[in-house]
Amino acid sequence: MGEIISSASDLALLISPALKIISVLVNPASGIQARVADWEGIPLRSVLSPESWRKLEARLADLGSRRTPPVIELNHADSTAWEFPVRYSLHKIGSDDSVLMIGRDLRPIAEVQQQLISAQLALERDYEAQREADTRYRVLMEVGRDPVVIVSMSTGRITDLNAAAANLLGGSRAEMIGAAIAQEFEGRRRGEFLESMANLAVAESSGPIELSARRSQKRLLVTPTMFRAAGERLLMCQIDHADSMTPQGDDLNANLARLYQEGVDGIVFTDAEGIIVSANEAFLNLTDSANTASVRGRSLADYLARGAVDLRVLLDNVKRTGQLRLYATRLTTDFSGQTAVELSASWLNDRPNPVLALVVRDVSRAETLRRPAGVPNEEGMRNVMELVGSSTLRDIVAETTDVIERMCIETALELTRNNRVAAADMLSLSRQSLYVKLRKYGLINKDGD
Repeated sequence: MGEIISSASDLALLISPALKIISVLVNPASGIQARVADWEGIPLRSVLSPESWRKLEARLADLGSRRTPPVIELNHADSTAWEFPVRYSLHKIGSDDSVLMIGRDLRPIAEVQQQLISAQLALERDYEAQREADTRYRVLMEVGRDPVVIVSMSTGRITDLNAAAANLLGGSRAEMIGAAIAQEFEGRRRGEFLESMANLAVAESSGPIELSARRSQKRLLVTPTMFRAAGERLLMCQIDHADSMTPQGDDLNANLARLYQEGVDGIVFTDAEGIIVSANEAFLNLTDSANTASVRGRSLADYLARGAVDLRVLLDNVKRTGQLRLYATRLTTDFSGQTAVELSASWLNDRPNPVLALVVRDVSRAETLRRPAGVPNEEGMRNVMELVGSSTLRDIVAETTDVIERMCIETALELTRNNRVAAADMLSLSRQSLYVKLRKYGLINKDGD
């Protein structure tokens, strides 16, 4: 019987009429054997908290008058300050008024309840913090004097705006929330507008873009800032009157910013090593790049046909002379295409971190109108043609090779401004080989050795 009782319960106590513990039956899986090992023979009161003892006395007094065994929850405690709750069912057995207390350990339930209470308190704290943050956000939006519009990048629609922004755009806040942002400006389409706003947001040191509001017909300056919240990309657009941002009589900065953003020639800024810091929309079009972020941080050599050779020639000449004009080369696009361009560069070294500024002009259309590369050296070609009929084909080919070789060396020296180290790199020659060919064609004295 003892084995059955211990298996069916966590803890069972047999109590004498004098309320002493006669026997203790413990379920081996309960893990409380060590705590109750010395309970046998001691008064039950010594292992109960004072509140539990008073509850038990009241329940034992009317135990004989109940048809069903009463159930009571008691807290066991002793002088070592440990305590655990047990739910007992009380059974009167035998003729001497002994009581069998069959109990179920309530500690797992108490732990779950404690976890639920802690979770509920944490939720309430988070809810209060969220309410406080939402209140602060709402107050800032309503009281702030700066017009602000928040746009979802996934849908292109306005998710929120303040009263100042709604007034500038010519509508009310209620009717504009959920509206497509591109429709609020003249001549703008959704995809093109969001792409231009995203490119402007990720560009460094970029100014605002000037737009015309459809409802109010006001000229506005929009400055976008991109951020991410809860996994969604959002665009915060700060709006200002166009007239208020442009100083009267001095609009040079605004014109320069407009030229950088909307100019037909590519404009690129790099650091002293040729790493791109920023580039305008025209350069992105020349290189078929998706956005400014895809080119920022890359070397300019990645977009030059001759790669590091072109970059070294540019940097060496610009750092030495301060500027370089009409350097002819080709740009390589992200999709392996090539575009003929002319580069003009300026070295801005009046600051702690010098910057190389380049203007990139597309000359692919004009290239077809230029004279062939061999025309400048008409005398050499004429001399070759005169050999026909008087020399063998082998001699004519050898003479033609010399003419072309001389033209290539002269062109390389001209492009590098007589920098023979850079010219040798451009022609993939060693310096010794270049000097041999310079002496062969009489170019040493010409270039002032």
